[in-house]
Amino acid sequence: MGSSEVPTLMRGIIMSTSRGGWRHRYRHLGIAAAAGVLVVSPLILGSSSSAATSGNSSTIVYAVHPIAVQATSSTSVAGLTPGQCIAQVGLACYDPQIFHTAYQIPWTINGSLAGTGEQIAIIDAYGSPTVASDLATFDAAFNLPPATLHVYYPSGQPTYNPLQHAGETGWAEETSLDVQTAHALAPGATINLIVAASPNGNDLNVAENYAVTNHLGNVMSMSFGAPEAAIAGGGNNLQLQQADAIFQQATAQGMSVFASSGDSGASNGYATANALFPASDPHVTATGGTDLFVKADSASSAKGKSSSGSSTNGTYVSEYAWNDANSSTCPFGCTDGVFGATGGAPSSVFTTPSYQSSVNGMSMRTTSDVSFNASVYTATLIYLGFLGGANNGFYFFGGTSEASPSWAAITADLDQAAGTSLGAMNPTLYSLASKPKVYAADFHDVSVGTNNFPSTDSAGYSAGTGYDLPTGLGTPIVTGLMHSLAPSASYSLTQPPLS
Repeated sequence: MGSSEVPTLMRGIIMSTSRGGWRHRYRHLGIAAAAGVLVVSPLILGSSSSAATSGNSSTIVYAVHPIAVQATSSTSVAGLTPGQCIAQVGLACYDPQIFHTAYQIPWTINGSLAGTGEQIAIIDAYGSPTVASDLATFDAAFNLPPATLHVYYPSGQPTYNPLQHAGETGWAEETSLDVQTAHALAPGATINLIVAASPNGNDLNVAENYAVTNHLGNVMSMSFGAPEAAIAGGGNNLQLQQADAIFQQATAQGMSVFASSGDSGASNGYATANALFPASDPHVTATGGTDLFVKADSASSAKGKSSSGSSTNGTYVSEYAWNDANSSTCPFGCTDGVFGATGGAPSSVFTTPSYQSSVNGMSMRTTSDVSFNASVYTATLIYLGFLGGANNGFYFFGGTSEASPSWAAITADLDQAAGTSLGAMNPTLYSLASKPKVYAADFHDVSVGTNNFPSTDSAGYSAGTGYDLPTGLGTPIVTGLMHSLAPSASYSLTQPPLS
């Protein structure tokens, strides 16, 4: 950590719940800094002797914020409906079938498993020592076909040692979440996991550059970030400039790039609203978060009414902007307390890109661009096998780190349907949303909720009709997007049996 970096916030808490599980909560490492105007310099990966004269050389420390609650040891959550999970645990549990049905994500496209022929690049730090075996356990639980998973270590394979590296357990959890989520929504795609040696900016830039230079996928997902308020030098930070150059190269060669908008509301733990980077980069699609309600855990339950616990077919009911601190929208009586809220805020570094010029009403780039389910109360189920003994098992996961690999997988499906890479998604998605009938067919417009977090914080924005900062354009109706972008493609929403 350089002398110009002043830590302002770092918390890592693991606490037992009353239901016998474990809750893991991670917050960002904040670094006091001033913002600036982006001036892109040539790409330099690693240290530079001229850094002091050409820009700010301070290290960006990225963080992940996977939010996980362990299922009780006596509960086999993989076989329960969302309503049954609410009755037993106070949290819904969504399996891959729920997401495929609610967001109309096909299981097969043109007669082949969704994602077939596509590659998804996932960037993480440290990695997970059990990523492959955890994925196999996840696949077996939900009758998914075995995945093709490749793991790359551009700077050498780190040794898993959470006692040595602060936050390493969180990165391992994030790795499992990213890989299992991507495989669930694009089960035919190859997953290329590129692991950085640390969460420092240089190391993650090396991993991103490796993925782009070797074109390890037409889509790339990054479920991490640093608040712009924590980046020393703002737009003059060399590591930020290097990352921006990598993202420009990615889009120039037809890759779609996604990153999470954040899990601490509009302010990311600061006094004023500020966006998370790299989600704020104009070449990246920023993914926010929602509370997704399906049949048997309807939106009325968000105000404390009990769920029937009946079976569900995953039929979409409604969504709110994810914000557990908003008592009017926190689901199911908010019995486990406050976990987080979706990001979404103006950038202090990047000006408004042309694709946002007619929607955000601001001079600066804003996040989010799109959204996906991200609440722990409407959790996705993920398997962790590296925590040891009784701590291994299925966890209820949330956070916008779920949204980034989900959109990456969906885009891989769309690429398969189109027979070509769709490239930078923001211009395409905003263009579709500018047509009212197309927008209604392609997106769920999330118009309820806020991202003030905590609720007393003045920094925050409200969801509304059309584009808004907490949820962007909304969540996907994938069959609608497929009709718009690949009208000749055929698809099926029925999960095929394992051969």
